[in-house]
Amino acid sequence: MEIGILLSLIAIVILLLFSAFFSGSETALTAADKARLHNREQEGNARAALVNKIRKKKDRMIGALLLGNNLVNIMASALATSVMIGLFHDAGVLYATLIMTMLVLIFAEVLPKTYALHHADTMAMRIAPLVNLFIGIFAPVTEMVTWIVRNVLKLFGVDISKVTAGSHLELLRGAIEMHQGPGDKTQEQRAMLRSILDLAEVDVEEIMIHRRNVEMLNAGDPIDKIVGQVLDSAYTRLPLWKDNPDNIIGVVHAKMLLRAMPENRADIFSLSIEDVAKEPWFIPESTPLFDQLQAFRERKEHFAAVVDEYGAFMGIVTLEDILEEIVGEIDDEQDEPVPGVRKMPRGAYLIDGTVTIRDLNREFEWGLPDTDYSTLAGLVLHESQMIPEAGQSFTFHDFRFDIIRRHRNQITKIRVTPPQDV
Repeated sequence: MEIGILLSLIAIVILLLFSAFFSGSETALTAADKARLHNREQEGNARAALVNKIRKKKDRMIGALLLGNNLVNIMASALATSVMIGLFHDAGVLYATLIMTMLVLIFAEVLPKTYALHHADTMAMRIAPLVNLFIGIFAPVTEMVTWIVRNVLKLFGVDISKVTAGSHLELLRGAIEMHQGPGDKTQEQRAMLRSILDLAEVDVEEIMIHRRNVEMLNAGDPIDKIVGQVLDSAYTRLPLWKDNPDNIIGVVHAKMLLRAMPENRADIFSLSIEDVAKEPWFIPESTPLFDQLQAFRERKEHFAAVVDEYGAFMGIVTLEDILEEIVGEIDDEQDEPVPGVRKMPRGAYLIDGTVTIRDLNREFEWGLPDTDYSTLAGLVLHESQMIPEAGQSFTFHDFRFDIIRRHRNQITKIRVTPPQDV
């Protein structure tokens, strides 16, 4: 009898070890990082490749692990009940239930799953060959179980074959928002990653430099005046117009102009600015940033003129503008500091009306909508349905907007107070 009890106890211990294996394997294989395992597979890691192969058929994987886990748990409980009844008669059922519940909970569930959560990638690659073996052994049973489950669910109107896991972009956005780390650095990283995903959803018109703010050259001006304007400009490329500012006839590159200038300064008036200018490249304002970035790369261009649906000149967009949408403002020694946003006491901000909502959201993580407008002034006009006077105040999206300055029909300066300070 004692030998029988000893063998039963050894069998229970072995079964609990198997239970721990199945429980930990399920957690490790579901929690392992997909991106890291993909990279390791690309590097030639066979174990990572096997894990990815197993995870492609999750229903078979989960079915095999659950089948193995329940099988060994039930066997262990049955053996423990038999041993306890032999020792304590009818009371043995209660003792076996309490003891096995504690043993299974601690050593076969919580402990292995906790370890697996903290070492998911490593453990998944270690146990992958053995799990793959069990999946093959249990395949006939798991296929039958899966078929039964699918058909039972269909009786209740649930077709799991039509359930999708969701957009990959949504998963990426969720992962970005969950990214944690040092405050300012993490905020910059999140903003950059969000901007990359937004490139296909943001149009050129939302980031272009509006025609009102574009520095341009008049082909009708004397050549010496044009040369001086080019040399004094902070920009290397300037659009050239003729007769009226809407008629863009070319783009003047400072380097090309300097190369074309005669060695004798006295002969500068023989230079024709139209001969120096490159043919302009016009793009529609509805072009997505991703497409425009690809077009810049293919054409090896850095500058484009933006037109509306009627062909009217609306502004310009450059390669640097699109890159700044990803990495934030890029300043160099030629850039002039433009005070678009100034922090005020008590958490408020004094902001130019032309500052874009995207820049504010990226800088301060405000989350203001920008679907129907692109600038802060546009938001106020859209929400208020009027042209406000200086001194008026509004509250939209839990933000307070105080109109500080207005020039004719244009809102030029706004004080913005974020929600926590309203």
